[in-house]
Amino acid sequence: MIYNSGKDWLDASARKVLFFGMSGLGKTYVSAMLRDTRDWFHYSIDYRIGTRYMGEYIADNFKREAMKNPFLRELLLSDSVYIASNITFENLAPLSTYLGKPGNESLGGLPFAEYMRRQTQHCVAEKAALMDTVPFITRAKEIYDIPHFVCDSGGSICEVVEPDDPNDVILKELSSKLLMVWIEGSDAHTDELVRRFDRAPKPMYYQPAFLEPAWQRYQEIKGVTESDVDPDNFVRWTYAQALAHRQPRYAAMARNWGVTLKAEDVATVRDQADLIALIGAAIDRRN
Repeated sequence: MIYNSGKDWLDASARKVLFFGMSGLGKTYVSAMLRDTRDWFHYSIDYRIGTRYMGEYIADNFKREAMKNPFLRELLLSDSVYIASNITFENLAPLSTYLGKPGNESLGGLPFAEYMRRQTQHCVAEKAALMDTVPFITRAKEIYDIPHFVCDSGGSICEVVEPDDPNDVILKELSSKLLMVWIEGSDAHTDELVRRFDRAPKPMYYQPAFLEPAWQRYQEIKGVTESDVDPDNFVRWTYAQALAHRQPRYAAMARNWGVTLKAEDVATVRDQADLIALIGAAIDRRN
């Protein structure tokens, strides 16, 4: 780790940290809290994916839908309207909408082959966005003269790295410049995330080694074919399994590359000073 002790972290003139863990446990909240002090540059992996690496895919998807409408079709063909996504750090709906869900097309689903193609695009984009982190540290200092840096990673970071491989290119690069911090949820948090997801299921990225067998198991259990799969039901069914699949991967990332904060402790953080102290204590616990 780049900080040998809690004191090293507390005394650092330029702190650099990356938060990882399940979506919904506070990564973006604490990152935004730090950003609002104006002493921290907030780099969002999901925002980078949705703008730099998948922005054209997303906009083209909007245009394909617009072309189905005769009125909009004429405006598009005459360059009379401009269509683009409006992704923000807090609203990543355009990216989620593009990723989609597999299943019955009349219910808003995608053919599984198309769904997997978009999953592959996201994987490539996420790896690239993660590797952009270190150059952004330099940009934040050189352009904006902001001393501290926080990387708000996506929940799927554990799907695109190999936490137990000491030579993993992405983790070696990130850990050489930032403190890797896992926000670890409890069983109660997992239950709440499942309930929240069940109310509003959304697309996610999964490793093919996890997703493809899940797709086959779902069809066998439900006794349906691809064209009959209810997209929302499938992603709901998959989500709880995905959390269980990700938990040991997050744990390995923390064990081999960083430190751990409990989500319930992060929830008590009131300001920058609280968070900095909490991280310093986590470094000392590890040591």
